[in-house]
Amino acid sequence: MRFENKAVIVTGGSSGIGRAICRQLAAEGAAVTIFDRTEEVREGGRATATEITEAGGTASFVSGDVASWDDLESVISCAVAEHGRLDVMINNAAISVGKPLLDTSEDEWDQVMAVNAKGVFLGCKRAVQQFLTQEPRAEARGRIVNISSQHGMISSPGDIAYGTGKAAVVYMTRQIAADYGAQQIICNAVAPGKIITGKLGRANDAELIDYSERRTPLPRLGQPDDVASAVAFLASDEARYITGENLMVDGGWMAA
Repeated sequence: MRFENKAVIVTGGSSGIGRAICRQLAAEGAAVTIFDRTEEVREGGRATATEITEAGGTASFVSGDVASWDDLESVISCAVAEHGRLDVMINNAAISVGKPLLDTSEDEWDQVMAVNAKGVFLGCKRAVQQFLTQEPRAEARGRIVNISSQHGMISSPGDIAYGTGKAAVVYMTRQIAADYGAQQIICNAVAPGKIITGKLGRANDAELIDYSERRTPLPRLGQPDDVASAVAFLASDEARYITGENLMVDGGWMAA
């Protein structure tokens, strides 16, 4: 199994894409720490850590805020104390307010940036600190996979804060890869297109779904497992000579 004896942290791992990532990595042998504000599964079902452990995998849940340095310090320190090191940090947590420029308040902007940009910055920073204390395994001291978005490269219609935050994730990924490659730290991102996660609200608007289906060359929209498979590849030893990439998982949307 690709992740046997490897310790992984997934932020925002309770629901949606994060949940799929946790399940796939655990199924491949990883010891997964799920870091989220709540264990509640947005799309319904048992708590992710419970589901994984009942299936014979290794998982634990830690409650916290990705925008808090103290919370990130705590979860990474706990994971290292339990497993001896941190092999993979997956920065997945994100929020959205779904508003255009003139309707977005300063408080709403700050809330989105705190999670989508600052949270990734802090997660990367604390992970790199830990990686630098570790000996390399399979040519890497540690790996980071950030979840960006196609809206880090193109506009996010009617959602300026979300798109801006995701653009920051794309930039951070490249900068960290360039700055710490010599220390054998690998940093990549996965950019989902339209993914059906069970999230309620604007994401399920009928017109938006119809547009996304017409806009996507492949004959279906994405599922969380599609993103999880890409994350698993970039987090694995198979991707040992790939860094600074932003891998599109969008059914060809950006190619068209």
